[in-house]
Amino acid sequence: MPADSSIAPGSAAGRGPAGRTAAAHETAGRAAAGDPATVTCPGCGSVLVPAAPPERPHPGAAPACARLFEVTVRGLRDEADADPGTAAVAQLADDAYDAQHPVADDPTRLRDALDGLARRIAGGAAAEPGAAVGNADAPPGSWRTTIADVAADLDVIDLPVLVESWARTVHQDWTAQRTSAR
Repeated sequence: MPADSSIAPGSAAGRGPAGRTAAAHETAGRAAAGDPATVTCPGCGSVLVPAAPPERPHPGAAPACARLFEVTVRGLRDEADADPGTAAVAQLADDAYDAQHPVADDPTRLRDALDGLARRIAGGAAAEPGAAVGNADAPPGSWRTTIADVAADLDVIDLPVLVESWARTVHQDWTAQRTSAR
């Protein structure tokens, strides 16, 4: 886990009520009650401790979440120029993060992220831009995996493996949302 991790102790970020531990319920309850010791990301729902502002703010995310993403993928970004494979993993991470943190004023960003996930995860290009997900105005109600889960597992699983699994799950969550919205 990154040294300046923003994950609230005991949280099970992004898993929803059924997947939370008792400690995560307590942490989420404190966040809902306005506990200043935690913040809830409006994009992915992760419950995090406040952190230093990120170098690159993301308007669809809490500053603590954007900072956690920044710190978690820093190594990928540092190596991306020298290794095309690492650059592809960094882009996959960007697409997964953007898909979980939509910005109302920037629907193109979400559409590009979803199309990128469709190309990389589903193995092909979307039929037309934006076709990867039908109603992109309504993100999934909960996420099965978030950047907080990726960061929490860094000590036992390689980052590229975590990013691919996270991106695949984000794509599946959006696909399930589209199917249920029909």
